[in-house]
Amino acid sequence: MARPYRVEVPLRWSDMDAYGHVNNVQYLRLLEDARVIGFREWFPDRDVVGSGLVVTHHVIEYLRPLVYRAQPVEVEMWVTRVAAASFDLDYRIIDPLSVGNTTYAAARTGLAAFDLAAERPRRLGDEARAELRSRQGEPLAFKWVGR
Repeated sequence: MARPYRVEVPLRWSDMDAYGHVNNVQYLRLLEDARVIGFREWFPDRDVVGSGLVVTHHVIEYLRPLVYRAQPVEVEMWVTRVAAASFDLDYRIIDPLSVGNTTYAAARTGLAAFDLAAERPRRLGDEARAELRSRQGEPLAFKWVGR
């Protein structure tokens, strides 16, 4: 099993909602920021996002409120499924400064390779699938999925 990829993602003052917490929608932005940074490192010779990659689904469990702070949060990210044209990423949004790395959210994103010109799914290349498999780990067990 591969170790999770870890990246720091800054919070923005505008991420807060009326309750003084980071708004639940902003968690998806944190995941997207981590994905974009990670894919640049995972695929340095290719623009995987620009070549056509679409989100097929998200699952997210909010575990603790996240309050704005100057220090970035850390996103752990790893691949949990690889298929011919799609893959899943699991994540944890954590506080690396806390004892035990407090987890604010656990999430999964489904992604599919997409031919933007033809407007249809396309297969992932062999190199891309190999890179994704090298980063594969165990999927998270979500409390609310399947109920």
